[in-house]
Amino acid sequence: MHKSSAPLAALLLLPSMTLAPSVVRADPPRPAAQTAAQTAPPSLSTKTPSTFQQLVIISFDGAHDNRLWERSLAMAPKVGAHFTYFLSCTFLMTRAEGGRSYRPSGHKVGASNVGYAQSRDEIATRVHHIWQAHQDGHDIGSHGCGHFDGKDWSEKDWSAEFTAFDAALDNGWKAAGIGAEEPDGWRSMIDGIKGFRAPYLSTSAGLVPAERKAGLSYDASLVTKGPAWPAPEDGIQRFGLPLIPEGPTGRRVIGMDYNLFVRHSMGVENRKDSATFEQRTLKAYRDAFTAQYDGNRIPLQLGFHFVEMNGGAYWRALEAFLAETCRKQDVACVSYAQALPLIEARKKADPSAF
Repeated sequence: MHKSSAPLAALLLLPSMTLAPSVVRADPPRPAAQTAAQTAPPSLSTKTPSTFQQLVIISFDGAHDNRLWERSLAMAPKVGAHFTYFLSCTFLMTRAEGGRSYRPSGHKVGASNVGYAQSRDEIATRVHHIWQAHQDGHDIGSHGCGHFDGKDWSEKDWSAEFTAFDAALDNGWKAAGIGAEEPDGWRSMIDGIKGFRAPYLSTSAGLVPAERKAGLSYDASLVTKGPAWPAPEDGIQRFGLPLIPEGPTGRRVIGMDYNLFVRHSMGVENRKDSATFEQRTLKAYRDAFTAQYDGNRIPLQLGFHFVEMNGGAYWRALEAFLAETCRKQDVACVSYAQALPLIEARKKADPSAF
C-alpha cells in the first residue's frame, strides 16, 4: 500500500476472494551460511516432509520508499534471506513524464492510484537500489504501474500494463537523468523478470494468458486458506498468500502487513499500541512457521509493503522473525524466483507428495 490505502483495504479483505488449492511441494535450497554437515544431501529413501527444507518466501509490493529499500537490502544478508520485490513502475517516472506516456486501461492518461516519483533524484536513488537488489541475488518482479484493480481487465488490458512496466524500467536511468550510468546487464535483468503480483490481489480471466504472452513464469496474486503449494495453470505457477491464525482468538487473516494493519487498528495509524501489534504479529508468524516446519513443510509466504504502519510494528516483527528463523537447520528464506526450479526438484525426489 501507498498513499491511497482505502481501496486496498476494501479489496484485500473481500471474503469472496478466490482461494487456490495446494498441489505442489517445494524443496528450497540450503543457506550458504550452514555447515558442511548441515548441507550434506539428505537421504530420500523415507520421503518424509522433514527430509526437505522449510521454505519461507518474503515479498514486498510497490517497492518505492528509498529508505526502506536501504533497510531491506541491509536486512537480507544479516538474516540470511533473499526477497522478491514487486515494483510499481510509476515510481520510475515523474508526474510530468507519466502524464504524457502512461495510458492505464480504463483510466485517463497519466492516472495512478499510487502517484509518481517526486523528482529525478528520487528515481536515480531507486534505480541504483533495484540494481543492487538484482546484483545481490534478489528477485525483481512486476506489480504493474498505476496500482489499478484489474478484475474486469481483458488479456489485452493486462498486456498493455506489462508493456508499460517494461518500458518504464527500460527508461529508468534516462528518467533519472543519468542514462550514461546505466549498468551493463540492466536490460538483461528486465528480460529476466519472471513474476507478477496483481494490485489489490485482484485478477481476471485475462491475466494468465497475458502473463504467458509476456514470458512470465509465476504469479503471486492468489489467496489460499492456509499455506499452500503453488498451483500450475497454463504454464504459470500460481502462488497465494495464506490466511494465518492471529490474535487471541486465532481468527485468520491474510499474511500481509496491510491486512494486519486493518485487523489491529482499522487501518488507522496507532503508534501508542505499536509494541502490542508487533508482538501479536510476531507470534502469528512464528505459529504459522512452526505448523509447517513441524508438519508437512509447506512453504510459508508473507507479504509486505514499503510503508511502516502502526509505528513500524510489522517491519520490526518481520526482522525479528527472519533473524530467528532463516538460519535454522533445514530452513531457507528464498525468493519466488529461487523457488521455481526447486519445485521440480522436489517433485522428482518425492513424486508421492503430488
